[in-house]
Amino acid sequence: MQLYTSLKIFHYQDKLDSLQQDSGEVKAPIHIRIKPTNVCNHSCSYCAYRADNLQLGQDMDVKDRIPKEKMAEIVEDCVEMGVKAVTFSGGGEPFCYPHLAETARALSEGGIRIASLTNGGLMKGEAAEVFAERGTWIRVSMDGWDGPSYARFRGVSEEEFGRVMKNIENFQKLSGKCFLGVSYIVNQDNAGHVYEMGRRLKDIGVNSVKFSACVVSNDGRENNEYHAPFFQEVKDQTERAVAELADDSYEVFDSYHHLDEKFAKNYSWCPYQQILPIIGADQRIYSCQDKAYNLQCGVLGDIREQRFKDFWFNGHEKFFKINPARDCNHHCVANSKNMLIHEYLGADPEHLAFV
Repeated sequence: MQLYTSLKIFHYQDKLDSLQQDSGEVKAPIHIRIKPTNVCNHSCSYCAYRADNLQLGQDMDVKDRIPKEKMAEIVEDCVEMGVKAVTFSGGGEPFCYPHLAETARALSEGGIRIASLTNGGLMKGEAAEVFAERGTWIRVSMDGWDGPSYARFRGVSEEEFGRVMKNIENFQKLSGKCFLGVSYIVNQDNAGHVYEMGRRLKDIGVNSVKFSACVVSNDGRENNEYHAPFFQEVKDQTERAVAELADDSYEVFDSYHHLDEKFAKNYSWCPYQQILPIIGADQRIYSCQDKAYNLQCGVLGDIREQRFKDFWFNGHEKFFKINPARDCNHHCVANSKNMLIHEYLGADPEHLAFV
């Protein structure tokens, strides 16, 4: 069964059919990313939320976090609305949020699947136990291959790499069925250590490793130019990892590839903002993870003075203010999915029978 596929949304036909502006109804999102805090215990050199040359996170306040009472209200709304899944992510580090364990437990008890992105440095204690028991997946972001490299990339002590590796190993010893993956972010400094880390992660019991390129620019051409000197070296290692390491207990997902030279979009409205919106630590709702903390053209609304469910169901117009062809000429994780949905919704009904 495939974990990574762009076709998951096609299991929700009612939601797909409600997306267009003239559908006459608003349905709950399928999946929500909640950024509970912008505080982080690492200071990654390539963090997209803190890089001055990237539009992501350009208006982020690192002090923001969702108040405990507001988070409890959001959980109530998600359960009542019938949201299917919630992923905790940054901004900051979700495991820095002091109410993560109780929030995750409450969502799970309400029938919502839970997951989290993390740097792994704080993946221990009650929060880790809740995710091990109730979580669907956790994905740890990594880049270094030893103590000194990890410290250099992330502004932490050289002991942090060992702690993260130990936290991963200990998490797998907890009872539960949570799928533990690692997203290994490839840059010019770790390019020679990709296969090596794929093997080490398998040895400590990780269920999956995903190799991805770091994004250094809003421009696809500039990203490709950055990766060009070591692209083939990395590609040889990712292909070797797939061939030699992947098996029934260890998935190797090779997502290291050239980015589109132009991030331009050819459609005027974004379906995915109704499917997977973002709740930021500033209590604003953003259209997607690539526009989080972008107040100029990423905000759908503000829930500091209203409930999330009241905001969401109050009209369709807010979902059509952002024009991807005009506003989204940057990296977009949902672009390929959006194109599939537009193709689905644009099929001529007179010809549907001719499959």
